[in-house]
Amino acid sequence: MFESLKKKFSETVGKITEKVSSGQEPRSEEDKSEDRGPEPIPEGKPEEEVRTEEPDDTSSEEPAPDAGEGGSGFLSFFREKRITEKDVDDVLWDLEMALLESDVALEVAEKITTELKEELVGRKVKRSTEISEYTMEALKKAVKDVLSVDGVDLPQLVEKKKPLVIMFVGINGTGKTTTIAKVARYFMKKGLEPVIAAADTFRAGAIEQIGQHADKLGVKLISHRKGADPAAVAFDAVSHAKAQGKDVVLIDTAGRMQTNVNLMDEMAKIKRVVRPDLIVFVGDALTGNDAIEQAARFDEAVGIDAVILTKADADARGGAALSIGYMIKRPIIFMGIGQGYDDIMEFKPEWMVEQLFA
Repeated sequence: MFESLKKKFSETVGKITEKVSSGQEPRSEEDKSEDRGPEPIPEGKPEEEVRTEEPDDTSSEEPAPDAGEGGSGFLSFFREKRITEKDVDDVLWDLEMALLESDVALEVAEKITTELKEELVGRKVKRSTEISEYTMEALKKAVKDVLSVDGVDLPQLVEKKKPLVIMFVGINGTGKTTTIAKVARYFMKKGLEPVIAAADTFRAGAIEQIGQHADKLGVKLISHRKGADPAAVAFDAVSHAKAQGKDVVLIDTAGRMQTNVNLMDEMAKIKRVVRPDLIVFVGDALTGNDAIEQAARFDEAVGIDAVILTKADADARGGAALSIGYMIKRPIIFMGIGQGYDDIMEFKPEWMVEQLFA
């Protein structure tokens, strides 16, 4: 998962470490002599006649051995160095290009490289291990800042509202219907009772598909015939949940292209009729920047509150997962990580940072 980004970040840390290390200024012979200690006392000569120099405690630059005991290694006799723009500019340019190749949005790639540069330039370092560790931590911070988007607290919403009404939007082929079944299973494991609304009346196959999932899970399905008013289906599902004391209503909608104005208007009508507590965009992680564009269009049309990314387990690049929340200012709440009903996980920025820097 996210192999491309993991590789790019690892290479960046290595390149910056190498470049900064190789650019350090050599220490003087006088400084080197301090590491060797005082000259040995000549045989037969009184100790008081041997003059030694006390080390200058006021110096701000100290020797920085880097390769084990004794200070051997190519950085053993180098002074402390301050990282400059020249040390990192080329490497950060390469990183930005690599991020774009991994389907990371341009704005996100620029934010990560800019923040990394601000953290590094001017930093004083003394040994290669210190350079590597500091660069790694600065890069982790930049990535976490991109991933950390304020928004939905799903457990809190469930406690406050009954029934909690969630409307799912997205285009065909993203795994939206299967994701709804996974979310139903997620709530069931928490002891809650969901109801599913088959509001995708555009295709008979869609009603049948969501019905099969509901049967397997043992979840109540509210459906009408093909061509019925989707808003009416959603309204009936909410009414049933209220009457029967159900906890959550999950509304499936027609998978449509975000450019289809008539179908977008249909979703807007569902929103007006049932006033969902949460509108969730379901996007395919494998589509990269296309998922970001789709989410932005749905947000313009009906307003979305959160994102679920499907097929994250097969996503080698990771661009959508890294970019989508920051670009549309909406949090990722779940990631699909397999085909089974239990193959869904709550998204945490810390988890993705661990994946990228493992």
